[in-house]
Amino acid sequence: MIAKRMSNFAASATGAIVARVAELRAEGQDIISLNVGEPDFPTPDNVKTQGIAAINENKTKYTANNGIAALRQAICDKLWVDNGLRYSPKEVCVTVGAKQAIFNAVMCVAEKGDEVLLPIPCWVSYTEIVKIAEATPVFVDVDKEHNFDLDIDAIKKAITPRTRAILICTPNNPSGAVYSEAKLRELAELAVEHDFWIIADEIYEKLIYDGAKHFSIASISEKVWQHTLTVNGMSKAYAMTGWRLGYVAGSEEAITGIVKLQSQVTSNADAIAQYAALEALTGPQETIGFMAEKFDERRKYLVARLNAMPNVSCQLPKGAFYALPDVSGLIGKSYNGKVLENALDITAFLLEAAHIAVVPGDAFYIPNHIRIAYSNSLENIKRAMDQMEAAIGQLK
Repeated sequence: MIAKRMSNFAASATGAIVARVAELRAEGQDIISLNVGEPDFPTPDNVKTQGIAAINENKTKYTANNGIAALRQAICDKLWVDNGLRYSPKEVCVTVGAKQAIFNAVMCVAEKGDEVLLPIPCWVSYTEIVKIAEATPVFVDVDKEHNFDLDIDAIKKAITPRTRAILICTPNNPSGAVYSEAKLRELAELAVEHDFWIIADEIYEKLIYDGAKHFSIASISEKVWQHTLTVNGMSKAYAMTGWRLGYVAGSEEAITGIVKLQSQVTSNADAIAQYAALEALTGPQETIGFMAEKFDERRKYLVARLNAMPNVSCQLPKGAFYALPDVSGLIGKSYNGKVLENALDITAFLLEAAHIAVVPGDAFYIPNHIRIAYSNSLENIKRAMDQMEAAIGQLK
């Protein structure tokens, strides 16, 4: 019998959908994936070249647990130039993807009896990571009428003496919301007043549209900086998902704890990926703008098509590469004699009838919605929307 702790958290809902799509494709079905949060663009050539060079130069040995010094310095430079955040290399830990950075951060600041606030909708892994740390996730609504921005009143009501941290993601997965500077400043005041941590996941910061601006909460003041752990990585901006390279920055005390934990879990992140990431941060940045332009084009097309469909509505997201349409109008309709009772049923219906894979909003704690990733080609998105529209037309 395995340990009881394994029943305290769930497997990744998005991971399960990826596995199901693989099964269907193996059976010969042509499934369009709009479920995976992964850029369809290749890793930039200069980054790949440096990864290959690292192999050829035998830079394939263990590194320091917190990452090579040059990369940590490059991260510090990036955080200062892009985000107005001043860190030293000893205040940065390089991790196996941003997910490990989040896991390390939660494990180091929260424990049994603590509460971690989670504005919902939120990424599927946040809740389960909090549970693994034996803390309690506390769900807090956002302002859905104003582009899913933070609801400060809801956060105030959720704070208790046991509140240890809040975990935010901006730009947001799954809503595409870009939290406003005004709301982030109000949140920062609460964190300082009530002495809890802010874990700020900023992995989508480079993918922003319509003049929206990303604001790093730790840049507000020294006190806020002391209460914040800033997480980022290479996966989204540099199309390096498989390289598994992220980082977390914070006070020396917090990062010392994170490095201590990591030393007993994975040790250092992949050495080759670290040298590739160094090139990504210090080399040409043009590919980021190119990807953002393509995502923007897809975003506008996707949302326009969704809003033209009966019983479907979708706000125009300001960041990341996700749309979160409200499909509550489809609930109660039937397909082949089966009544669609929730977003889970709608997701299954779209997979069967439209051959497109999306994620039910329930996975992100927002029922009656589905998440659609426009990180696929415009051609595939157009085909997917044609198939979705035709499938909805068959509902009774």
